[in-house]
Amino acid sequence: MANCAVVGINWGDEGKGRMVDLLTEQYDIVVRYQGGGNAGHTVINDKGKFALHLLPSGILRDGVVNILGNGVALDPENLLKEIEQVEEKGIKITPENLKISDRASLLMPWHRDLDELEEQRLADKKFGSTKQGIAPFYSDKFQKKTVLAGEINYPDEMKQHLKDLAEWKNLTLTKVYGADGYTEEKLDKWVSDFCMKIKPFICDTGKFLKNAQQSGKKIMFEAQLGSLRDLDYGIHPFTTSSNTSAAYAPIGSGFPGAKIDEVIGVVKAYSTCVGEGPFVCEMFGEEADKLREAGGEYGAKTGRPRRVGALDIVATRYGVEVQAATQIALTKLDVLSYMEKIPVCTHYVLNGEQTDDFPFPTALNDSKPVIEYFDGWNCDISDIKEWDKLPENARKYVEFIEKQIDCPITYVSVGAERDSIIIRK
Repeated sequence: MANCAVVGINWGDEGKGRMVDLLTEQYDIVVRYQGGGNAGHTVINDKGKFALHLLPSGILRDGVVNILGNGVALDPENLLKEIEQVEEKGIKITPENLKISDRASLLMPWHRDLDELEEQRLADKKFGSTKQGIAPFYSDKFQKKTVLAGEINYPDEMKQHLKDLAEWKNLTLTKVYGADGYTEEKLDKWVSDFCMKIKPFICDTGKFLKNAQQSGKKIMFEAQLGSLRDLDYGIHPFTTSSNTSAAYAPIGSGFPGAKIDEVIGVVKAYSTCVGEGPFVCEMFGEEADKLREAGGEYGAKTGRPRRVGALDIVATRYGVEVQAATQIALTKLDVLSYMEKIPVCTHYVLNGEQTDDFPFPTALNDSKPVIEYFDGWNCDISDIKEWDKLPENARKYVEFIEKQIDCPITYVSVGAERDSIIIRK
């Protein structure tokens, strides 16, 4: 593989971080091209267990250069906290292995304030935000009301820019929500405490990537969340505020001329969903509790319980199309080992008719799942490393999914650790 994107096929939380951590052995550079610190990639390897939010998952692999592209919601405060947490476990982070695009916009502290204030105002109609400021940030970005990371190199101009933005933003904070505004002194402290400390990492990453490509380096593009959280193609309005699709990777990376040769879509062997919105295949009660506990399904960022359900073929097939996936990594197959019968949502019923098409978002609330059951394998598969050694029913389950979504499943994860993987030839 030359350039490759690793993306989520469903609602996010599919296990992209563990796949990036595994595959970076074959790559020189890993680029995060969208999203912010509102979701997490959990990675377990020989260096420990890590919950990454802004840092690319390649940061755990020696010799790999990691880039935060211009499409990322760059939160200096949370980035510094994350760097500190990772370095406490022995991972050295320097401007040699972490680079920040000078065209990335800074997520301001008022973005987090506004996120929480708006969720409070919405009450029972809330979107299920992680309150990390992502929606207000991207709103401001498209209004051209953000500060670029590169402005840190121009302190006088940045100070005036922040003063002008605060005057505008305080109107919303104080008059709409009745909250406290931001003073010049408070912003000066924020710049000093956080922005100046990330200054050594900021550079022209577009130029770096172009030169790397010309010298034959291999680039991996890492996405956050999944197809169904994409701003344009997801379950609107219960999406994130950026494009999670592989097609956006060249734009959000800072290297719009990049060619992506492979798109590895990550699919969990069952379904999970963090936050609000329609979730047709959702399980409830004791059945859901057992699956949630077996899979450890709690948000890496928030710790809140994930909604769980049967693998959704309709949503997964749609997600494969959105991402133009060329191959699939199926994760957490081992979690299903306790089930005697494994449920799969194979179709939807909408308006009394069975359909294989993923509906328009408004119609999802009226869609009902058609559930079929497959025989389980009822044994521990976490130590298996070869496809032919998997129990027959486990192989049948994987082969059924592969046929239904019309995309080859080349990786099967049977555990969270880096080497708990089966590679299908």
